[in-house]
Amino acid sequence: MSLSKPSPTLLQSYLTELQANPIRTKSFTTASLNAVSELVASVLAGEKDPKTGSYFSSRIIKMALYGFFVSAPLSHYLVLALQRAFRGKTGVFWKIGQIIASNLFLAPIQASVFLFFMSIIAGARSTAQIVASYKAGIWPVMRANWCTSPVSLAIAQAFIPEHAWVPFFSIITFFLGTYNNMIVKKKRQQAARLAKEEEEKDK
Repeated sequence: MSLSKPSPTLLQSYLTELQANPIRTKSFTTASLNAVSELVASVLAGEKDPKTGSYFSSRIIKMALYGFFVSAPLSHYLVLALQRAFRGKTGVFWKIGQIIASNLFLAPIQASVFLFFMSIIAGARSTAQIVASYKAGIWPVMRANWCTSPVSLAIAQAFIPEHAWVPFFSIITFFLGTYNNMIVKKKRQQAARLAKEEEEKDK
């Protein structure tokens, strides 16, 4: 009697699909996580849709589209470039170099793109509004990235095989993105309150 092969686990199936169709798999993963992240960040920041008064808004769909078409491909090629730049280089010196490169080059690019699209999704249409949103959010976002990125990358270097970096970083990005999104929302709310107070004073 032949023994049947054990069915692959969900993680194994995901990793297989990730290796076969990396961009598509990452895009669907990021889109789903971004949608959930937007909902959680809205609840934590107390930001409801002004039209419906609900936490469920069109921003959730927009965040999913942003994750699918922008965030996932950008992250894929940035991480791929980082891995290729340091492939074959071993030792503590190169591991530290990879962490520094990630924080000096990848993190600012990802944070800037994130803030740009967050401002557009939030309703910014003028250059002044986008710049104001960027200035209000860039340092809180970068501080959060710089606090978590070295630790998560060091863990990945030590314990996670390269082909499994994506699901690992997707989980980290989900929590970090939710936190960053919540901070940006609160900063935007604070700026709106200050602007409203200034208008009332001028009347």
